[in-house]
Amino acid sequence: MASYKYELENDLELEEPKKYKVLLLNDDFSTMEFVMEILTKVFRKTITEAEQIMLDVHNNGKSICGIYTREIALTKVSQVKTLARKANFPLKAIAQEE
Repeated sequence: MASYKYELENDLELEEPKKYKVLLLNDDFSTMEFVMEILTKVFRKTITEAEQIMLDVHNNGKSICGIYTREIALTKVSQVKTLARKANFPLKAIAQEE
């Protein structure tokens, strides 16, 4: 029995789950303060990290907020959408496979 278990484990090929980048997209209406709030609450960024990402979004049109497995990335995108709608902002996040 023990040798069968060993053989089975060696036959299994485990792959790392695909990773997804979550990007915030710039818009002309969401305030910098709101974007900072999203980055600190949803993405758990420090104030310094949030400020840099917020400026990247503002200056470049988009910026990566984090890299996650598919399920977590989609959850983050949904959280951004929900919080933005509640605050009446059009802020949008998307997930892209790496």
